[in-house]
Amino acid sequence: MVFHYHESSREIFESAPKIIMRYLYAFFCFAVCAFADKPNVILIYVDDMGYGDASCLNSKSKFKTPNIDRLAREGMTFTDGHSPDTVCTPSRYGLLTGRYSWRTTLKRGVMGAEGACLIAEGRLTLASYLKANGYATAMVGKWHLGMDFPGKKRTRDWNQPVKDMPLDKGFDYFWGIPASMNYGVLAWFEGRHAKVPPTLFTSKKPSKIAIDDYRIMPPYQKTPKEAPAPEESGGRKMSLKGRGLEVAQDFVDIECLDRFTIRSLKWLEGRAAASRKGDPFFLYLPYTSPHKPVIPMAKFRGQGKAGAYGEFMIETDWHIGRILKWLDDEKLAEDTMVIFTSDNGPEKTWSKRIELYGHRSSGIYREGKRSIYEGGHRVPFLVRWPAKVKSNSKWNQPVCQTDLLATFAQMFGKKLPENAGEDSDSFYDGLRGTHETAPRVPMVHHGSQGRYAIREGKWKLVMEDARKNKRELYDLSSDPRETKNLVAKHPDIERQLAAKLKALVNNGRSTLGKRQKNDTPLWRDLVWIKQ
Repeated sequence: MVFHYHESSREIFESAPKIIMRYLYAFFCFAVCAFADKPNVILIYVDDMGYGDASCLNSKSKFKTPNIDRLAREGMTFTDGHSPDTVCTPSRYGLLTGRYSWRTTLKRGVMGAEGACLIAEGRLTLASYLKANGYATAMVGKWHLGMDFPGKKRTRDWNQPVKDMPLDKGFDYFWGIPASMNYGVLAWFEGRHAKVPPTLFTSKKPSKIAIDDYRIMPPYQKTPKEAPAPEESGGRKMSLKGRGLEVAQDFVDIECLDRFTIRSLKWLEGRAAASRKGDPFFLYLPYTSPHKPVIPMAKFRGQGKAGAYGEFMIETDWHIGRILKWLDDEKLAEDTMVIFTSDNGPEKTWSKRIELYGHRSSGIYREGKRSIYEGGHRVPFLVRWPAKVKSNSKWNQPVCQTDLLATFAQMFGKKLPENAGEDSDSFYDGLRGTHETAPRVPMVHHGSQGRYAIREGKWKLVMEDARKNKRELYDLSSDPRETKNLVAKHPDIERQLAAKLKALVNNGRSTLGKRQKNDTPLWRDLVWIKQ
């Protein structure tokens, strides 16, 4: 049971004599604390997985994902779930902060491995919020939000600690890699240090496993100059960048998923006893799959009917199954919330998979990663929590990964600070099966090239951009594939949605609350806002 706070409650208190109000308010706070739900939380975040890559969401999938399907069968499927953006870094920022990344200095694309963390000092994150509410917190996997490495390439002192990284953003423990494998620095980090310093160099090497792909594997070189140019690797031309990536001697791309799972299980084992005594844990587990390089282990080769990509998804699902099995074995599944979702839609190789295998990674939705259309940001979004969430249930209202922060706040019976979770709208009522909840506030979608869209209810308005693309209006209830532009037919809806989008950009938030500042003045991609 959760006692929910409303501003109307304060009005009642203020109408009573001061001494009575104080006693009532004290009792209220006690009630909130006494009945707040605090399940263990495991957030599994995969990389570049499309809506149609989960067999529970795509009856025509060319491979099976039984463990992901199990989460859907034993929990809730959010059929209209979205990533905050259409590429890695901005989605991860939105997931962890409850704020759209385009409000920061990053307006397009992604970060590399090195640089000041995009999450500003002092900003509330999922990890810091859960930690403040009694959780032990850990991240194992791919960060991709910036780290401050010691020194510069070729002159680094790896005895010095890495700064401005997960341990500074609310996590008690970190084990993983700084970014995607198409960026340096490539090493296994634990805490603030690389287990083996990345003092060697490499370039992307052609893959013999997957379509239009690369590998990060030995031999490695002592200097960037010695690393072969990508087009020279493997004896054939490659449209690959990345000469002179910093790499550790023991780093091999194909080991990522297994290492992340093993380290996650090790950390969880250390928290099991405390969890049984009422001290919950939060594990953020961002896998690197099925992002390139597509590198299924040998034991998964030949499985499924979608080539190496299908094999890689099958392997990813298998690792998720290892986490679920541990929860079963430890008898912790009942009061552990497992959240599963993806940072954006599928990589552009989705079109080749349709051609070669008949597999549609985006399902019925239009396009994929980087795109403003549904295939770019509508992703698998599943939540299993047996103690509270009805099995095999569905929630069909729009939700965004930014909503997690507000959801936990409502679950704890608390209100977020005004300067936190500016784009986070709780779906806790949905989890509890309360279907009388108000519709979500307007949601903003953002393509990696700077195009914006606003979604409210069934309507989605795609804005014009600097590339001279015109406005597009879609009724997603009747046209989920976005084939019929209704701008000319519904100019009133177009105007209303455009006005709302302008307001929520200028207000620094899309949720109710005090106006907040964006991190920069209005920027060039906002061609639809008169400056």
